[in-house]
Amino acid sequence: QVQLVESGGGLVQAGGSLRLSCAASGSISSINYMDWYRQAPGKQRELVARIISGGVTNYADSVKGRFTISRDNAKNTVYLQMNSLKPEDTAVYYCHTVGGYWGQGTQVTVSS
Repeated sequence: QVQLVESGGGLVQAGGSLRLSCAASGSISSINYMDWYRQAPGKQRELVARIISGGVTNYADSVKGRFTISRDNAKNTVYLQMNSLKPEDTAVYYCHTVGGYWGQGTQVTVSS
């Protein structure tokens, strides 16, 4: 079992920044990648960013150049630094990892 707890969401004006955190605990030795997904009202959940063991990262086209995913192995934590936020980034952001584990989600709201 793996537990994922997100934090860092909130309300921000367009152009602003937020940093999300996802702390992992439990049977984390099997974790070789971690993702951030998001789901806006009325839309499907979509992959935003992924970080793989070794530090390889992938991003959705819509966030490239604005979002950065990183990890602190000593803290078993993954971060999502979000800059130049747009109203269309408004969504619930979820942490996800191998085995189908999800966090509870954290709301990000970007006002215009």
